[in-house]
Amino acid sequence: MRLTVKEKQKATRITAARYQKASKKKKGAILDEFIALTGYDRCYASYLLKNHGRKVWINNKVIVVGDIRKRHKRQRQRTYGEDVLKALKQVWVIMDCICGKRLRPMLKEMLVILQRHKEIKVIGETKKKLLRISASTIDRILKPERKKYELKGRSLTKPGTLLKHQIPIRTFSEWDEHRPGFVEIDLVGHEGGNPRGDFIQTLNVTDICTGWTEMQAVKNKAQIWVFEALKDIRKKLPFDLLGIDSDNGGEFINEHLVRFCHEEQITFTRSRSYRKNDNCFIEQKNYTIVRRYVGYARYDTDLAQNLLNELYGYLRLYVNFFQPVMKLIQKTRIGSRVRKKYDEPQTPYQRVLDSPFVAENKKEILRQQYAQLNPADLRRQIAKLQDKLFKIADRKYFI
Repeated sequence: MRLTVKEKQKATRITAARYQKASKKKKGAILDEFIALTGYDRCYASYLLKNHGRKVWINNKVIVVGDIRKRHKRQRQRTYGEDVLKALKQVWVIMDCICGKRLRPMLKEMLVILQRHKEIKVIGETKKKLLRISASTIDRILKPERKKYELKGRSLTKPGTLLKHQIPIRTFSEWDEHRPGFVEIDLVGHEGGNPRGDFIQTLNVTDICTGWTEMQAVKNKAQIWVFEALKDIRKKLPFDLLGIDSDNGGEFINEHLVRFCHEEQITFTRSRSYRKNDNCFIEQKNYTIVRRYVGYARYDTDLAQNLLNELYGYLRLYVNFFQPVMKLIQKTRIGSRVRKKYDEPQTPYQRVLDSPFVAENKKEILRQQYAQLNPADLRRQIAKLQDKLFKIADRKYFI
């Protein structure tokens, strides 16, 4: 019968007292009994009995009692010191505090860009360490800096039933999701918990293949404003608009949009009712882009709409050019566990450049634009506009 760990510890404590007082001949017999009882190696068993519980006088008043079960934790010198942590934190904040897996592939390029714009100064050994640091180490050393907030909103989608029979439910076999141009669209309401009256809505458009995202604030959910905003966003896309997929809201399921898609030969589909996963790409961006940067306050004035659109002008550049995203490429279920495999993190800009379906002249325009952008300055402009928006919301709240 094998002893448990606690039983072995108890046997060691009792046997060590006998062993240390015994003569040389008796020690051999005690050691044989102890080995037979515990199954320890002879050399280890001898070491254990010899040193366990030994008393050492430090001075006339202090005695240290040894416990062989205790281990001294080896202190290893830190590889990444304060200089590396300081530089990493600066880049991490500029990159919107993303996880290590997304930050690591962009780190080398971001250091070049930030040094070119004189936003950061990293030289010598510090730069070498930053270039070889792993994603898991980034997460570990930045763990004390992370703060997580969970906020939830409410759905304000009202079904549009008049033309639902004319718009097919989207099936993945009908869309070429490896080609840019097939987008999901949705509205994000800024009602601040009070759904009465008119309030600003954000039209959010996300390309499924590249993750390219565009936003525009509109006065309300009226079809005319949503339709005009969609046409404006179409002009900003760096590729042709080939397909639109929406939820069943009346702001999308209407004659204006149906006729427009038919005339422009754009595929128009809708999701199933009450199935948010059908629009998983846009639902994710609703939170990670719109809610994270704008919040849940109520905005219902022309000033707020103008500020939102000014903010989105900077935000679209920051997100599309400097925020890497990972796409799920495989999901395997093993019993109750689900294993997910993602591709290498890339920014929407990089994915557009890699696509063979995007015209070369449009890619060149993007390259020239990218060369002039400073992510740190974009971050400052976004923060400045956020402060103005939040002040409007606070002033309204306290009036």
